[in-house]
Amino acid sequence: MGFGANALRGASAAPRGIVDHRLARRMLINQVRVGRIDRSEVCDAHPELIRAARNVGTETSATCPICEDDHLRIVTYVFGHGLSASGRCVSDAKQLRQLARSKAGDRTAYVVEACPSCRWHHLLRIIPI
Repeated sequence: MGFGANALRGASAAPRGIVDHRLARRMLINQVRVGRIDRSEVCDAHPELIRAARNVGTETSATCPICEDDHLRIVTYVFGHGLSASGRCVSDAKQLRQLARSKAGDRTAYVVEACPSCRWHHLLRIIPI
């Protein structure tokens, strides 16, 4: 795939791919554990994200890597054409499939993990739908 001026302008016909942030997550957790980054710098999730995690997030079996007291919750937000500027919080796979099927234009899902106890959060994946 070439990387010309048209690609920078978004005129590329190349398919969009999934962006995975697991390596950045692992690095950040390691930096907190060795004391290079203070816990208060990473446990600063917006109250609205924590509310969504508690009420509509999907609880995982994974324990929070920072506080190790609570299970992580997965929250997915979708942004794009035909949605409000604040996006849409998707609570289940059925809603995500419905958004993907609609022909309203390019949309992107942001999958975030959050800990309701210590307010740790991290962007896991960006998925074109």
